[in-house]
Amino acid sequence: MSAIYLEFQFKVAPRDPFADLLMAELGEVGFESFMEEEDGLLAYIQKDLWNETLLDGLYTPEMPDVTISHTQKEVAQVNWNEEWEKNFDPIVVDGKCTVRAPFHPEGDTQYDIVIEPKMSFGTGHHETTHMMIQHLMDTDLKGKEVLDMGCGTGVLAILAEKEGAKAVDAIDIDRWCYENSVENAARNACNHIRVFEGDASLLPGREYDVIIANINRNILLADLPVYVSCLRKGGVLLLSGFYEGDIPMIREKCESLGLKFGQKLEKNLWVALKFLN
Repeated sequence: MSAIYLEFQFKVAPRDPFADLLMAELGEVGFESFMEEEDGLLAYIQKDLWNETLLDGLYTPEMPDVTISHTQKEVAQVNWNEEWEKNFDPIVVDGKCTVRAPFHPEGDTQYDIVIEPKMSFGTGHHETTHMMIQHLMDTDLKGKEVLDMGCGTGVLAILAEKEGAKAVDAIDIDRWCYENSVENAARNACNHIRVFEGDASLLPGREYDVIIANINRNILLADLPVYVSCLRKGGVLLLSGFYEGDIPMIREKCESLGLKFGQKLEKNLWVALKFLN
């Protein structure tokens, strides 16, 4: 029996970057797929999983003059793969890394990554993923042990292996992301990626040379002590999933844990930070 979905049409003004912030928040409370529109986005959730409290406290950006409204309707099950195939174009990051779908021709770059995102976050199109790819390509990963927290499609874990990491752990709390990362790792012939379903509670006792965390601000702030406890001396911590106004609190937390600020990338108000242990 096909699942019944609710479609929410959110109007966001100004759209950038707040539609993306809203999308990230909705993904954490059970919304499965999204489609961008010129003035906002469409978001889908299974009817059986919906309750009125899910939107409580959401879409309240900490910047003035932002308005968000929504309408909803019931829809039949959507073929998500068919939908993203209509709009998923390959991307090239800094002329060195191609992220594409299986139906695109092979990329003529140093790194060629094939991703079938299904319902997972992380095709490289979003600013945070794009910047994390840039950070990774600027980091020596040869022979390193790497952690990708909130791995989504697994695109960053895959890139880490292609750059020479000897072992990569990819972790996501979402079942779709876990399964998608397993599939994409195999699709890219990666043999050194282990994928886990879970959160930071899996980390105690593990050690890494490089930790990637592309997650929202509140989860980062809560989990940073665990990340730092797993980061080897001389290691690198790459953080994204937040925007310019969040930098002071992220930086203060990292420096209180003994990390040194290394570098900032910015794209459409989203940022990605590098810290050194």
